[in-house]
Amino acid sequence: MKNTQFLLAKRPVGTPTRDNWEQVESDIPELGPNQVLVKIAYISLDPAMRGWMNDGKSYIAPVKIGEVMRASTVGEVISSTSPDYREGDYVFGHGGVQQFAVSDAKDLHKIDISIAPLERYLGVLGMPGMTAYFGLLNTGQPKEGETVVVSGAAGAVGTVVGQIAKLNGCTVIGIAGGKDKCQYLVDELGFDGAIDYKSENVKKALKTLCPEGVDVYFDNVGGEILDDVLTQIRMHARIVICGAISQYNNTASVKGPSNYLSLLVNRARMEGIVVFDNVKHYGEAAEQMAKWIAEGKLKAKEHVVKGIEHFPETLLMLFNGENTGKLVLKVDNE
Repeated sequence: MKNTQFLLAKRPVGTPTRDNWEQVESDIPELGPNQVLVKIAYISLDPAMRGWMNDGKSYIAPVKIGEVMRASTVGEVISSTSPDYREGDYVFGHGGVQQFAVSDAKDLHKIDISIAPLERYLGVLGMPGMTAYFGLLNTGQPKEGETVVVSGAAGAVGTVVGQIAKLNGCTVIGIAGGKDKCQYLVDELGFDGAIDYKSENVKKALKTLCPEGVDVYFDNVGGEILDDVLTQIRMHARIVICGAISQYNNTASVKGPSNYLSLLVNRARMEGIVVFDNVKHYGEAAEQMAKWIAEGKLKAKEHVVKGIEHFPETLLMLFNGENTGKLVLKVDNE
């Protein structure tokens, strides 16, 4: 039995291409003490993966040249030397872009597929859901009656941010690319309004949809949209910096906000978040969101692409705005 893997071959300049990875077939290593062999079923594709390919200081070490590309995964235990895991268990881990992964038992978490489909543990019940939950509630601190704006609103994090904000009694405006995505936000997820940045003037639309200004801005894209929102914030606004997907493939320097003095004028706060800071509390967040899903208060959507061999092209869907909901790669073609 061979293991298909995608190794980082060279660091990208601008947008990654297939040449940045090497697809290899390798043997599956023997298990050491307290280790688990997982057959990976689904691989999470996230904007953060682009940053992990760069050789620079960040919140986590970069992927090394020749290493399996880092990614969150879910799958089934097929062999174990750990007393805590047995064959047939389903687990979440960071197995990377490959068919099989050997992991230390301490790095895995059991998941219950009777509660939700396996792939959902990479979305609402996985890292994107945790990012939305803690980023909005702990850092954004929305209050009932406030106006919350989220960019990248039709993506894995943005869809959850908006729905949780609604559950907290806020007016929610999403910024997304394309008519269909905007319609999905309003008609399916209950957003109060949506702005199509591809066809609308974002600043003008914000003035119309948020006449009293923006209390919380959850930013997934950075760039010009962050600059536009900063002109519309209210006194004591909170700006949550989750990502800057519009900037990740730049070949020049990252474009920062020129309207940052609005933070001073409005005594506002801009704060970055990293989901891993909340790992001790993942369980309680997952329990709450699973409850909301069961009650029909929180909707989840996965955008599944089949075939690990399509990994390089599928990852780029994130930067082209082609996915609605959580982008997941199904390892098998079935």
